[in-house]
Amino acid sequence: MTKRLLTLVLLLGATASASAQTAPAAPPAQTPVATRKQPSTYDKIWRFAEWYSNDSNPVVQRLLFTGRFQHDFAAIDASQGDLSEWNVRRLRLGPRLTLFRKWTLHAEVELNPQERDPLYVRATDAYLMWTKSGRLAVTVGKQGIPYTMDGATSSKELLTIDRSNLTNNIWFPQEYLPGVSVSGRTAPWVYRAGIYSAGAMNREFGEFNGGAVGLGVLGYDFGKSLGVKEALLTGNYVYQHPDTHNTFTRQLEHIGSLNFKFETLKWGVRTDLSVASGYLGQSDLWATMVMPFYNATDKLQFVGRHTFLDSEQPNGVRLATYESRLVPGRGDQYQEWYAGANYYFYGHKLKLQTGLHHAEMTDRANDGGAYSGLSWTSGLRIGW
Repeated sequence: MTKRLLTLVLLLGATASASAQTAPAAPPAQTPVATRKQPSTYDKIWRFAEWYSNDSNPVVQRLLFTGRFQHDFAAIDASQGDLSEWNVRRLRLGPRLTLFRKWTLHAEVELNPQERDPLYVRATDAYLMWTKSGRLAVTVGKQGIPYTMDGATSSKELLTIDRSNLTNNIWFPQEYLPGVSVSGRTAPWVYRAGIYSAGAMNREFGEFNGGAVGLGVLGYDFGKSLGVKEALLTGNYVYQHPDTHNTFTRQLEHIGSLNFKFETLKWGVRTDLSVASGYLGQSDLWATMVMPFYNATDKLQFVGRHTFLDSEQPNGVRLATYESRLVPGRGDQYQEWYAGANYYFYGHKLKLQTGLHHAEMTDRANDGGAYSGLSWTSGLRIGW
């Protein structure tokens, strides 16, 4: 499967390049005329995801087939051992239906084609959304809970190969919780408020037998006043009622996260400062993340990242996805340096990402959580 997908990417790139080189030159115009931008080869391919579109239909305006396919190769050379594997990181798909011009019904499932035991992993999005305008949307059902810098970024649009370990520890990596939220944007302000169930997890909506999670997000974009593309400062606060049945979430009662996204045409930086108080044996945490990036061309981007986490008590910090397969234990302080590159064939819809990072974790308890290693992860990202 991997070879076929990589071959497809190369063929798509070659086709687009050949089309650009062989296109006939336009004859000189006598007078200026308005021209419509012709769809690219990628535009034509991605139209497979639009199954129906008719704005004049008063009931159903649009039916889209949404999803993502993400495939990784990961290699680790650590003091605690080595790891090398190909991995289907994410495969999700489902319909997105626009009804009565103001309603959106969206459902996706996550599948595991690599192990196929089971093939069906869980339902991710499963919600109904009413939208009055960009200023107000009300969403009911299973939906993402966006906070922290990377937690508020779709996995389709991450600038690094995967989310930072700050997000892995302080965000809720299950991501999709059943609940109700209100969100919107009134430039330069953005906001979100929601309440969700954190009870016992299952593959659909959970058991609704635990505590509740409340989320508040408020942001202000200074981009216009600074004359840049974006300068969004966002504050996030999460409260979770402690309960032994809460398995959709981490054991964190109070979470605060301050994020900043700054971007010009050529470069930018994203930052995150987060703190959390734990319960049921989970230690209090604080963490920082700084992620600068540089757009060398409209296709090639370079990204760096530094992540630091500290736990007040021993065994409060988890390792990241691939590192934890070598060392499942926990530590008390984690630090990571990351350097990577992205090549965008078709924006975030089709890209290759690669990243090299060195990470260390100390373990005061000396019970199997120490880690020191160099990792390389590369991946194909397809979204539609």
